[in-house]
Amino acid sequence: MRIYKESSRTLDKLDRHILRLLQQDGRMSMKDLGEQVGLSITPCIERVKRMERDGVIDGYYARVNPAAVGAKLLVFVEITLNQKSAHAFEQFRREVLRIPEVLECHLVSGDFDYLIKARIREMAEYRKLLGDMLLQLPGAAQSKSYVVMEEIKETLALSMETK
Repeated sequence: MRIYKESSRTLDKLDRHILRLLQQDGRMSMKDLGEQVGLSITPCIERVKRMERDGVIDGYYARVNPAAVGAKLLVFVEITLNQKSAHAFEQFRREVLRIPEVLECHLVSGDFDYLIKARIREMAEYRKLLGDMLLQLPGAAQSKSYVVMEEIKETLALSMETK
């Protein structure tokens, strides 16, 4: 993930329209994108390149169906650390980045320290993930797990509405 650089230029309605369309189809041609937002190809490309350069557009990827690659089970895990220090948080961060099944990990406020989102094949693999990996992470004291029974909505698309 690239760092967003604060630009002196704010996103206008056209930029937000471009972002909305690219979130729906990141492979859209610049010609089609320009036509849909009312720009010729060159200014459309310039806007997209600027937003890439400024870190507004962070990348492009293929969305893979988890079931198609055998990662049907989605779990969320709350992890509480036994120490609350910068060193403990850094050690945990460094180690959790090495676990490929972990899709997201967030340091949060509240009753626990980290919220982890992971995709795995089956419950037996979850037991291994929790016992052999997550609870072995530096400082991990306890966990609470949530196995997803039905996915209602999952998206990375951000709202482009202006307030």
